Amino acid sequence: MTRQENERLQVAIDGPAGAGKSSLAKALAQRLGAVYVDTGAIYRAVGLSIARQGGDCRKPEDVLPRLPEIKLTLDFGSDGLQRMYLNGEDVTEAIRDNAVSAYASQVSAIPEVRAFLLEMQRQLAAEQSVVMDGRDIGTVVLPQAQVKIFLTASPEQRALRRWKELRAKGQEADLAVIQAEIIQRDYDDSHRAAAPLRRAEDAVEVDTSALNLEESLEALYAVVKERAGR
Repeated sequence: MTRQENERLQVAIDGPAGAGKSSLAKALAQRLGAVYVDTGAIYRAVGLSIARQGGDCRKPEDVLPRLPEIKLTLDFGSDGLQRMYLNGEDVTEAIRDNAVSAYASQVSAIPEVRAFLLEMQRQLAAEQSVVMDGRDIGTVVLPQAQVKIFLTASPEQRALRRWKELRAKGQEADLAVIQAEIIQRDYDDSHRAAAPLRRAEDAVEVDTSALNLEESLEALYAVVKERAGR
């Protein structure tokens, strides 16, 4: 069924670390005229805040008392791209540090943290058409989304992409270490008690291992056209 253009569209993209969710979700949102919501950035900001205060992101006793002090703001420009603010500070670039990726995984394993951020994410989707990516968007955050995609790629390809990204930024990186970290995060994300990473039953799996960015975007757009008539 073709949807009316004035209806809000919800596209949920889940998948493991390094699958290209952020780049593809951002490009897809621009193509659809929707707002891109990077939920990973939200968890990264929480992890960064805890770490900056000397807390251990793995320990609820360190994390939970600090949550009320964390003020998160998402700002969307005219291009629909998201900037992340932590207590008024623009941390869009700071949260992309490799160490912050581990902090995000650790705090996201705490059920109270997920509950703390859940309503914020749902409210964003209620206010406008969104392409939202993360680990549990189709299963927990937006279970009624019209389009659900599970984006994946081999650990080897994901590690190589991350290595190239870091090198392009002038950062030293060890490919073997990155791959080991990705495999560990896959395990942690899929085995955590709170909203583990898994494919929603009605999600379409898209494997980008052999696809470049443009081909991957076309594959995602084809899913949206099929599922939502856009």
